[in-house]
Amino acid sequence: MKINYHFLIATITILLLGSSCNEMDSTIEPNSMEDQHPGLVLTSSGLKKIKSNLGNIPVFDRSLAIAKQQLDQEIENGIEVPIPKDYSGGYTHERHKKNYRMMQNAGLLYQILGDEKYADYVKKMLFAYAELYPSLPKHPQTRSYARGKLFWQCLNDSNWLVYTSQAYDCVYNYLSKEEREVLETNLFRPFADYISLENPQFFNRVHNHSTWGNVAVGMIALVLDDDILLQRALNGIKADHLSSDMKDNDGGYIRTKGQKVGFLANLDEPFSPDGYYTEGPYYQRYAMYPFMIFAQALQNKKPELKIFQHKDSVLIKAVDALINLSDQDGEFFLLNDAQKGMSYHAPSLVAAVDIGYHFGGNNPSLLSIAEKQNLVTLDDAGVAVALNIKAGKAQPFVKKSIELSDGPKGEQGAVSVIRSGDLELVYKYTAHGLSHGHYDKLSFSLFDQGDEVIQDYGLARFVNIEQKGGGNYLKENKTWAKQTVAHNTVVQDQQSHFSGTYELGSKNHSEKYITDFENKEVQVVSAVEENAYPGTRLQRTFAIIKDEAQKNPFVLDITQVQSTKEHQFDMPLYYLGQPMKTSFTYDKFKTPKILGSSNGYQHLYQEAKAHLEGSNFQFSWLSNGKFYTYTAINSESDELLFNRIGANDPEYNLRNEPGLMLRKKNVKDALFVSIIESHGTYSPVSELAVNANSFIENIKVIHNSNEYTLIQIEDKKARQKVFAISNLNNRKDAQHQLKVGEKTYSWEGPFALKPNN
Repeated sequence: MKINYHFLIATITILLLGSSCNEMDSTIEPNSMEDQHPGLVLTSSGLKKIKSNLGNIPVFDRSLAIAKQQLDQEIENGIEVPIPKDYSGGYTHERHKKNYRMMQNAGLLYQILGDEKYADYVKKMLFAYAELYPSLPKHPQTRSYARGKLFWQCLNDSNWLVYTSQAYDCVYNYLSKEEREVLETNLFRPFADYISLENPQFFNRVHNHSTWGNVAVGMIALVLDDDILLQRALNGIKADHLSSDMKDNDGGYIRTKGQKVGFLANLDEPFSPDGYYTEGPYYQRYAMYPFMIFAQALQNKKPELKIFQHKDSVLIKAVDALINLSDQDGEFFLLNDAQKGMSYHAPSLVAAVDIGYHFGGNNPSLLSIAEKQNLVTLDDAGVAVALNIKAGKAQPFVKKSIELSDGPKGEQGAVSVIRSGDLELVYKYTAHGLSHGHYDKLSFSLFDQGDEVIQDYGLARFVNIEQKGGGNYLKENKTWAKQTVAHNTVVQDQQSHFSGTYELGSKNHSEKYITDFENKEVQVVSAVEENAYPGTRLQRTFAIIKDEAQKNPFVLDITQVQSTKEHQFDMPLYYLGQPMKTSFTYDKFKTPKILGSSNGYQHLYQEAKAHLEGSNFQFSWLSNGKFYTYTAINSESDELLFNRIGANDPEYNLRNEPGLMLRKKNVKDALFVSIIESHGTYSPVSELAVNANSFIENIKVIHNSNEYTLIQIEDKKARQKVFAISNLNNRKDAQHQLKVGEKTYSWEGPFALKPNN
């Protein structure tokens, strides 16, 4: 249905004028429980600002009109609180989700418009839940390690309470004292106890699940002014009440004596000092809503905690970090478990941007993101953003090359995004990432104008689609998506990093070696991994090079492998697009083979095998109207395999996408060197291909040792450049000199790019 915003806004304004006599004087100090409501996200001063500007703040007016149109339709349809029975995506699951979102909006609209039909809607809904909840058993679906009552997992029950607490805060004074007692006795307090005291394996963890649980208890604690509940939310359940061997069945153990738990622990540990969340941007996006909404409520209700200053204002940094971890279209890069297409247009990021702006020093670049979102929250933060957008204070959010450290102290590796022209290279050398982590040390993905060129697979899940495993994680997430071979990084002997073992992977992280974005002509990131395979050292260096003779920058990838024993090393490359041309011949099998039996290899079809000759090969493809070429160094004993995802997948849970794999057998040391370039375009309208062929003539290793690696790059016009890197000394003031044949190469610092003609 098309919304007539002008009509709705006019109606809202009339309603507002009729309710203006009930407006609270913002100068009155609260002296009773009634005077303290609303106070979580919408305060008396914020409400006064909204009412005095309504009808004259376009993005806020639009957001309010959308909420009103949706809510009025729900009120007309009537209240439904069904007996829970479904997984994610099922009818009862989605109905309860809609209920808590509608209640939240109804509470806000009641406060903003003064129309009691919205308060009455919340009241009736809450009493329906208060009647249902006391008799509810655990949810009938048994898959979760912590089953909820309204939903199949406590996580979703916590979602419900986070949103519903805001609705209750808004209608608190509309209800009588007796009505509030019924709701608190039969619904809110038992609900908070169930997701915390009765499910410590869910509540007492460091994980995005537990963050939602902590915040759910904390939000209702603030509404009830219950300090005992609030302390439980902030600091977790006391360890004295827990068994030390209670396992959570989702990648770890609950925290016990001597380990921090609760909201503050979830704020301290998963976030690095740079604001990077160790589970990756997909789950950071999901967790940012409870983090930011509770921080806003704490700032309003408990300003003495100075929550937005906690850990050097890490929550404010996290908003910027998350935006920087999105491509040119605003879609988040796929690190660890992640669904393609999630972006900063998600409602959780609308709230995060608004709250980050309002409580984080009014960063004008966040206003430009809010403009793109074209929605704001219906509260103090949302009106602040809307007013400042109207005042013309927005400035562009400029995404530059960035390194974001991982780990509580920023000492557990990092993720780097190198940006040059339209290219964005994402290089992952982080800690594992809790239970959502993948076994993909030193992996990368590549984007061009927001389009994936070299992809990370992401997760194996169809979120909230009931037909696919109840919308939950599929078994292929463990057998394929998490495995090393599913990523663009080195695999030894067809085994995943850390043997695919969570406990081992969680103890280790890669080490940064070089990060240098100062020279926009050559930006370099290098990292080392020494624990993925016993006795094997991996070092991978990426350089994005802008060549004056070529329109687009290109990517140089140097991966060194040193081992104490002989092994097979595979380097997968998951390109997206249609193959165009190869510099080699190959045999395409009539019947594809299955590449292996475990560790993800069982999900790969081998469709063809190349015949490599000489020292270089090239593979070109077309994607999104652009030509790309992969040029790599090879020896004649190397194998190049054409693979496709989808073997041993009887339910079609995996995407059938292509990949290459360069294989080196029976070697102790291996060197993988390649270039990826974007070099031309094709228009289906004009039917014209421009620059469809590679600009690179060849690449050559002119020296490789423990100390130094030198790579020569020659273009089609016979111009040569040499990229030199010191593998052991990364000091910026170090002087290096190396004689190769008749030439001597000298440079300062850990790397250099120099002409070689």
